[in-house]
Amino acid sequence: MSNDLKDQLKKQLEVAIEEERLEHVIKIINDEILKCIEKRKHITNAILEYRKNVLEEFKDDEDKIIEYFDHENYVKEENFKSTDRKLKELTVLKSSPYFGKVTFREEDYGIEDIYIGRFGVTLEETFEPLIIDWRAPISALFYNNSGNSGQYNSPEGEITASILGRVQYIIKRGKLEGLFNSNIDIKDDILQMVLSKNSSDKLKDIVMTIQQEQNEIIRQDKNKILVVDGVAGSGKTTIALHRVAYLIYNYRNLLENKVLILGPNRIFIDYISNVLPTLGETGVFQTTFLDLALDLVDVDDVIDTKDVMERILNKDKDFEKKVIYKRSLRFMEDLDKLVIKLEEDSYFSHGVFFRDKVIATKEEIKAMFTKDFTSLPLFRRNKKIKRILFSRIRDVRDEEFRSIEMRYKEKKKEFTPEELILHINDLEFKRKLEIRELVRDVTEVKATLSYLDGKNIEKIYEEFNGNKEYTEEDLVAILYLKAKLMGLRLNREIKHLVIDEAQDYSPLQFIVLKELVNTKSMTIVGDSNQQLIPIGNNSSLSSIKDIFSENSVEMFKLNKSYRSTKEIMEYSNMYIDDISIVPMVRTGDSVNEILVKDEKEIKEYIIELATSLKKKNLENIAIITKNLSQSKYIYDLLKEDISLKLIDKENLHIAEGTMIMPSYYAKGLEFDGAIIIEEDIQERYKDNLMYIMCTRALHNLIVIKK
Repeated sequence: MSNDLKDQLKKQLEVAIEEERLEHVIKIINDEILKCIEKRKHITNAILEYRKNVLEEFKDDEDKIIEYFDHENYVKEENFKSTDRKLKELTVLKSSPYFGKVTFREEDYGIEDIYIGRFGVTLEETFEPLIIDWRAPISALFYNNSGNSGQYNSPEGEITASILGRVQYIIKRGKLEGLFNSNIDIKDDILQMVLSKNSSDKLKDIVMTIQQEQNEIIRQDKNKILVVDGVAGSGKTTIALHRVAYLIYNYRNLLENKVLILGPNRIFIDYISNVLPTLGETGVFQTTFLDLALDLVDVDDVIDTKDVMERILNKDKDFEKKVIYKRSLRFMEDLDKLVIKLEEDSYFSHGVFFRDKVIATKEEIKAMFTKDFTSLPLFRRNKKIKRILFSRIRDVRDEEFRSIEMRYKEKKKEFTPEELILHINDLEFKRKLEIRELVRDVTEVKATLSYLDGKNIEKIYEEFNGNKEYTEEDLVAILYLKAKLMGLRLNREIKHLVIDEAQDYSPLQFIVLKELVNTKSMTIVGDSNQQLIPIGNNSSLSSIKDIFSENSVEMFKLNKSYRSTKEIMEYSNMYIDDISIVPMVRTGDSVNEILVKDEKEIKEYIIELATSLKKKNLENIAIITKNLSQSKYIYDLLKEDISLKLIDKENLHIAEGTMIMPSYYAKGLEFDGAIIIEEDIQERYKDNLMYIMCTRALHNLIVIKK
């Protein structure tokens, strides 16, 4: 028998064994689903029956009913939620129970196989793990390509195992469609297959194809601030979301409902909204920095991101200058000077006296400001000092009041009962008069301490800003002042923060967020090459280590781009200085550059190109322009001839089909094909803007130059 035939028979036997196991696993999953349905039904009936009985028993005692419901929510409904979550997970696993297997041997143990799936399944009767969740520590053996050995963390510490083999499976609708022996590298067959597919209207999870460098970031220790500077298409956003799922899985009691994700705009938030639910995690708060800030400051009229970018890209030089200044360290220094001036204005030039008694000397008050309470922000320090002084005034007032009462009590004793009847009204009048004078004196001395009253920070900033229009940078400044003057905390507890497109954040924004969320656990991702508005000479990502110097900060650089074909990445790389970018080996069509003379040619070419891309079965096609006015103009040119959606607002949904949008709305998104309109882009932003626009394309890129 030839070796080829032996290999073929061996492969067929392997497939048959795996198919038999898959059938067995799916049967167990179906049984578990039925058990979960029955259990959920039982819990529901128990809750309803118990509530009915309690309502009947304590119908005349509302306090007892409230006390009961508090307890019931804690016990029964938690049980219901965990059962419901398990049922949803099993339903997902039914069609594709697992996607990988790793065979390994630990010292002093035999050979073991573990199957890796989107969720884990452990048999209740035997506690045997049928499928291991991809987030479990031992699953690191599947993702880490370290030759013949691998490590994973356990309660006993790091464990090393000998890796004997890895297998990847393609299972759809409960059927095994393929299996591959794999070393989880960039040439991985399944990765190539996944990357060659079309994009969709939502970002997808990558549990089947997580690469080693991505896995290393995802599984980093919880108490770290991770900064990922990754090129376009390196999977930054996906890594951040999978890290959230990994952390919640491993620290559910600590992190559930306590994770905040900040995206650049609502289009992006909508685009990534499906990833965590497909990984089984909900209850993660997702918003933009602008929306977060608007909830915390008393400001109504703010220029939104769209209008800021429009004015900058339309060459409003004065406006651009102001925005750049407000993102600079010099602006932060000017805000610090304002805080110092407010502190100086708070110093009292003399002591506080009340009825010839010393409440506090000038030196004592100064010591409170400059020594005793310097750990408190200014307005809270003022409030503390005011409370102390008021307390001392109150003590003297009470002493004076007791003295008045005592004197009049003694005066009454000087009269006989008959005389007292004649003088009682006069005595009472004088007593009340003295008490009124005491109250007046208290009011007056308290009025001298009005300089300690907290001022409206929005009003302070309005005067500082000269009552000019507000952008997001102004909200950052107000929040910074609130942090310095009052202290700043979000009104919900956050244990892990994710910041996406972080290259567009100013150092001041990072400082504000540090105060706002007060957590040592963050994942900050961005691409220095996609920073549009300059911040000094460096990338804003490089400032993070200094800002969070007291925390454990770890920087990662991702140079591999998985999104676009080699041809698209090589073309895009012409616009940036970073020569270290490694394009994927996936090849495709050459980038097509077209030179046009007028609008008539633009219209003809786009109609022709959009039609030809559709014939290639590309589902998502984006026409990307510099700004919104260009998008609207071209939309009006084309809307009668092709089906086209204009993305001109943040609350619009990216759907399948052909759409047109300005460059800043395309950031962070990806499309099967992209048609770029390169027209009238000012030199300062041209390279970064073209890099952003070109790297949106997965398979086909056309650049129309005018």
